Amino acid sequence: MSESKQYVIPKRMVIEAYKRVKSNNGSAGIDGIDFEVFEKKLNNNLYKIWNRMSSGSYFPSPVLAVEIPKKTGGIRRLGIPTIADRIAQMVARMYVEPLVEPMFCDDSYGYRPNKSALDAIAMTRKRCWKYDYVIELDVKGLFDNIDHELLMKVVQRHVKDKWVCLYIKRWLKAPFVTKEGQMIQRDSGTPQGGVISPVLANMFLHYVFDMWMKRNFPQAPFERYADDGVVHCRSKEEAIYIKERLAKRFEECKLEMHPTKTRIVYCKDKDRQNKEELNEFDFLGYTFKAVYIKCRDGKIRYNFIASVSKASSKAFRTKIREMEVHKRTGCKIDIIAEMLNPMIRGWINYFGKYNPSAMRGTLQCIERRLVKWAMCKYKNFRGRRRRAEEWLCAVRKREPKLFAHWRNLYSYC
Repeated sequence: MSESKQYVIPKRMVIEAYKRVKSNNGSAGIDGIDFEVFEKKLNNNLYKIWNRMSSGSYFPSPVLAVEIPKKTGGIRRLGIPTIADRIAQMVARMYVEPLVEPMFCDDSYGYRPNKSALDAIAMTRKRCWKYDYVIELDVKGLFDNIDHELLMKVVQRHVKDKWVCLYIKRWLKAPFVTKEGQMIQRDSGTPQGGVISPVLANMFLHYVFDMWMKRNFPQAPFERYADDGVVHCRSKEEAIYIKERLAKRFEECKLEMHPTKTRIVYCKDKDRQNKEELNEFDFLGYTFKAVYIKCRDGKIRYNFIASVSKASSKAFRTKIREMEVHKRTGCKIDIIAEMLNPMIRGWINYFGKYNPSAMRGTLQCIERRLVKWAMCKYKNFRGRRRRAEEWLCAVRKREPKLFAHWRNLYSYC
């Protein structure tokens, strides 16, 4: 490595960063260069990134702004950096993450190695049985509204290498460009879609929320996944007080709690029967509420548990419908299975962890789509749903592992 470089950045870090970015795939940024094009001159492109970062002459390109609809309504703006910028950000992330990871609280789960959304769900379930009230917390537009000055104070407190701080500043200031070519300057926020943004958001909220809660309300445990969180309280009065204090805390840090998504919820079950209007909440795709379930001793009880939410079920059914399986009449059923199984398997692995019986109604939509496909494909099934259902049942008996949801959820015929 040349000694004339201003900053010492090993070439192997750039190569490893490329591999990690490549594994996540992703679309092209504002320059229109995708991985296929980028890899035609891979060595040259990686050398340019290393050379510019090492010499201090690296400046990021504008970030492509892409608007996508939220499940709950409204629009979320994603920022898609170029592949070269994603690799550069990954180099910085590989340096920053090991420095700050040890300081993060156990109750912070989002975008962290060896922690997952299901871990947060598991802890939330346990604590809801012990604490009567919950503050359902949502930070409004976190990735759009993080104050740059406050964020850089956090970064500079933990990161001593000048090149990391220099490039983080440049990434924060890089403007958005819409698909129509409109340039949008940014004075706050870190693009949701940037490789380093999750680490920066966690660093910021570690001080704004996590440590503040530990210091001021150690008796009220919480789970936080990025900008979504749950705070457990013993009483309604405590929940109201903490919610008011949190609102002031976020305001001091130039953030805002979502006015409608931040609510106080009562964990009602067989032992807790107060008449409260709100007795269910959603967190990470699950709905927490009291339902009648069969316990391990075989008795039916009214328990406060987690089940797949209506919004998550609706989103899954919508994806299945949008695939328009019934139009693929040129495919055999095993090809249809190859097409659907990755999505089905992922959905079951996540939402089948807790109260899997709640998934049954949603997964039956796949059966209806397969029946419709059979009716379109085979002439003797057209207009004869019953015959198509019988045929599908025969296939299921003959090849019970063909579709992922057949293995343990369906035994009817």
